[in-house]
Amino acid sequence: MNPVDLLRTDLTAAGYSVPALAGLWGPDAAEALHRGHRVPARRAIDALRDSRSALPAVAILADLFVLGREVPRSELDAAFPALGAAGAVDLGLVAITADQARAALDLRPYSFEDTDGAGAWWIVSDLGELATGGPLAEDHVLGVGGASLTLSGLMFQASVDSVLDLGTGCGIQAMHAARHARRVVATDISQRALTIAAVNAALNGFDNIEFRLGSLFEPVAGERFDRIVSNPPFVITPRVDGVPSYEYRDGGLVGDALVQAVLTGVADHLNPGGDAQLLGNWEYHDGDDGLERVRGWLDAVALDYWIVEREVLGAALYAETWIRDGGTTPSTPDFDRLYGAWLDDFAGRGVSGVGFGYVVLRVPQAGASVTLTRTEQQHGPLGDIEPQGVGAHLEVGVAAHDWLAGTDDAGLLSTCLTVAGDVTEERHYWPGDENPTAMILRQGGGFGRAVTLDTALAALIGACDGELSVGAICAALSQLLEVDEVALTAELVPAVRELVLDGILSPSSSSRG
Repeated sequence: MNPVDLLRTDLTAAGYSVPALAGLWGPDAAEALHRGHRVPARRAIDALRDSRSALPAVAILADLFVLGREVPRSELDAAFPALGAAGAVDLGLVAITADQARAALDLRPYSFEDTDGAGAWWIVSDLGELATGGPLAEDHVLGVGGASLTLSGLMFQASVDSVLDLGTGCGIQAMHAARHARRVVATDISQRALTIAAVNAALNGFDNIEFRLGSLFEPVAGERFDRIVSNPPFVITPRVDGVPSYEYRDGGLVGDALVQAVLTGVADHLNPGGDAQLLGNWEYHDGDDGLERVRGWLDAVALDYWIVEREVLGAALYAETWIRDGGTTPSTPDFDRLYGAWLDDFAGRGVSGVGFGYVVLRVPQAGASVTLTRTEQQHGPLGDIEPQGVGAHLEVGVAAHDWLAGTDDAGLLSTCLTVAGDVTEERHYWPGDENPTAMILRQGGGFGRAVTLDTALAALIGACDGELSVGAICAALSQLLEVDEVALTAELVPAVRELVLDGILSPSSSSRG
């Protein structure tokens, strides 16, 4: 067996999993770890060590790779009976000095759930700031961070033949994509990242991922795919001497030019009907709307798009966030120097803030025109997103858009609709009044949308049980409310279309058939 196969054997035998680690140190210590504090978990391992003659393998691995402490070589040999401490050194996982082993790479379990069900992997990456005690190296290979989880949740999961993972890093998105594709091509500008990603793919049993070295779309020039996913190096970084350029997050271009290049480049690398899910930053310039910048990029390349802006950070907070992310401690000379460089760059280019969000793109089918051009701000908390993530919600939304685009008003009026199961209605009354002062429709999942209702729209939604057509409901309401049917219908149809697009209403199964 090769060393990676031996490692897999040992990790499986040890039961090195997310639930096992939670069981080792309990929920309070797990929450502290999530906040970047290891002391409670270390105390739990110390108590376990004091109570036993020998630690279980899972505890040894957790102490070494998650908590960042040295362990005796004898313990490592016991935890890796097939690979052995020497094999772990050869793989670059550990370094051994004076019979004490310390982690040279991060190795931890990861669990998730998608449309294919629950899954669990092991992920190798570079050691983080907590383990190194200082700023990250510029060729640092990031493990599973917040952006990684966001993109994996954003990814569409309908099965396709081919996927491109642009800027694969540790390979986490390539592996997620490989669950829903016959083949995946994963690219990165960092050879170190590709080496680690290949180890992760082999460790977790993937044989349908090809890794290629190069910048952006260069490694796939002339090729097209059914899906593209990317967490590109979108962080806006000053291009001046003395400011680190981290390969995992900085694309080497000025401002948001790299995000523009990635989004517009998608058009040349998707098959007709192919889709893309990406993350990105875009600048707000003094007096200009950042989302309008992105619309301008995409309108020029004939792509369907749905852009969801999740937040906008002011220039100062954006600088603080990413300087700290690189491991530079606040209130130090280096932090202040970098802070000044960021603010100088933003001021010089008139940048007042930076938006972050999700981007869904699609190449129209051959002969078809662009129909989806939606941008929105969703800066608040999301709804109760299903385990598959926000991507499942957007995938349904895109399908709803396509149905709406092919259904004229007459077709919509002949359709029977039903209300999604996660939708509730709130009514607010002044004390003693019979009529509500406000009616609000709330979406429990998805983006947790809230829709203010008037009497007619509330009544129409209440009647959408899959039995009556929209037109029949409008006719009945016009009589009940004693208003003109044509005028009422013209008022309600646009609102109904928006509710279908948002996933609040959907055609009944009989209407689809």
